[in-house]
Amino acid sequence: MKKSRIIMVLAALLPLLLFVFPLWKITLEAPQYPTPLGMYIYINDFADANPHDIKNINLMNHYVGMKYIPDAIPEFKIFPIGIIITTVIGLIIAWKANHKWFLYWFIMMVMVSTAGLIDFYIWEHDYGHDLDPKAIMKFTNPDGSVMGFQPPFFGSKDILNFTAHSYPQLGAYCLGGGIALGLIAYFFGKKEKQTLKD
Repeated sequence: MKKSRIIMVLAALLPLLLFVFPLWKITLEAPQYPTPLGMYIYINDFADANPHDIKNINLMNHYVGMKYIPDAIPEFKIFPIGIIITTVIGLIIAWKANHKWFLYWFIMMVMVSTAGLIDFYIWEHDYGHDLDPKAIMKFTNPDGSVMGFQPPFFGSKDILNFTAHSYPQLGAYCLGGGIALGLIAYFFGKKEKQTLKD
């Protein structure tokens, strides 16, 4: 098998590690919590960084009117199916198609991943801004508007006396590595075709 096809097989398989490793992690640091609260976001679930973290986050958020972090969201059913489908397509392309299809797979994966990131941002925005008007505690910005509690999309952000951190985890790097390998496979395939011509 040509080197480009082997690389393409690896590109298609690497995103499957999303079913093993977390995609993202959000951590909340505050003086009253010696051990920061945190949660991992997997492709199909939320998980505690430490025992009972999500329960404690939900209890804390209840006071400011934030929604509970749900056990399941629609994306947890959609994203796994999407990854399996794109992996199968990638393997078929690696086995049957010419190198140009490696590039098409790469573009498709970039688009799917971008859509996933946009969806993640929208979820975060809704989670941090769609507050219960009957909340026990209400906070306002200096201009009088209701304060939002959206965690950062990427990086760190101060929210009241908390510092929230939001960073990709190993699953995200596996996905990114798979996508990058798709592009590398294309260039290897292009070079192999040129070599045959020469």
